[in-house]
Amino acid sequence: MTKGSVGTVRPEEGRGRRLVIKIGSSTLTTSESKVDYGYLQSVADQVARVRAAGWQPVIVTSAAIACGLEALGIDKRPHDMPSLQAAASVGEGVLSTAYAEAFAPHGIVTSVVLLTRRDTADRRAYLHARDTLTRLLELGVVPVVNENDTVSVEQIRFGDNDTLAALVACLIEADLMVILSDIEGLYDANPHFNPDAKLIGRVEAIGPDIMAVAGGAGTTVGSGGMVTKIKAARVLMVAGIPMVICAGRRADAIVDAAAGEDVGTRFVAARKPHEITPKKLWIALGDAAKGALVVDAGAKAALIGKGSSLLSVGVARVEGRFDAGDVVDIKDDAGHLFARGLVAAASDEVELAVGHSRETLRANRLLAGLADKALVHRDELIVFE
Repeated sequence: MTKGSVGTVRPEEGRGRRLVIKIGSSTLTTSESKVDYGYLQSVADQVARVRAAGWQPVIVTSAAIACGLEALGIDKRPHDMPSLQAAASVGEGVLSTAYAEAFAPHGIVTSVVLLTRRDTADRRAYLHARDTLTRLLELGVVPVVNENDTVSVEQIRFGDNDTLAALVACLIEADLMVILSDIEGLYDANPHFNPDAKLIGRVEAIGPDIMAVAGGAGTTVGSGGMVTKIKAARVLMVAGIPMVICAGRRADAIVDAAAGEDVGTRFVAARKPHEITPKKLWIALGDAAKGALVVDAGAKAALIGKGSSLLSVGVARVEGRFDAGDVVDIKDDAGHLFARGLVAAASDEVELAVGHSRETLRANRLLAGLADKALVHRDELIVFE
């Protein structure tokens, strides 16, 4: 197989396979407020090639604000929300036009899909988004998805497009997700400070060790960093969707990643994951966690090894404020997040139950309901390990 060619990915093998390509602001721009249109053209060329090999691509993009700043003649990124949202409003049109023009020579139609957490926190809206993306792919369109920065505020923002891309990958049941980054992949140390840092070519499980080597955001252009990419990979591995992080400006990065070549860091679960329902994937990615339950070692072992529900007696402490029905993170006593689910009681009720045995809870008329009732039911729980 020739380096950089689609090679062994033959059309009859790849037809209908779905590919999510996430492009970060720092990769798509030449500076804080200049979009690299030449690079965008190279992306279009690569997407045309993987489409010819039978893939159905979806692009998750950033840089609407950067496009708006460029169009408005603003050299320095502002910090106030109204200015950022105004720039996004101007820039979204510029960015969508740039994508349409880059793909037009290949006869490819693109579309714009703008999402916020408000759209995906609601289960019905989540499913409508899935149906829209699926229909666009059936029509041969390349959807270009972005967070709706024009109306997003902190409470409803994804916060980074790595999370948004993982959500899209789960929505369309993707076969691969590729993150085009400003770094070659995941290293065993920060390569900006440690010249001996080594690239990790393959990750089959994400534990505290992997989380520990992920650093913060590397530029002022984007809002994500390696941590957000690892968190996205953690969910995708549970869903059985491989993910690749690679240098976005590497020649033929998309084509090579789709062909299965050694590009950057590939995340793929060592074990075949258990069947994960769409509802569990929505719990993992569709809404922001409102708080956290810190559990003891016995509860953690039961959740991971036995697929049990979480009972109140397994909770060591409560973090944050939440109501019944909210999404909460589940952590061990070291602070490692290993699961997420829908909680059946409010935080103040759980706090009252912490540290008490079942017998004590049963004897308390206010807390008796928490004695045997699942605090997080296994059908509404997703475990990342």
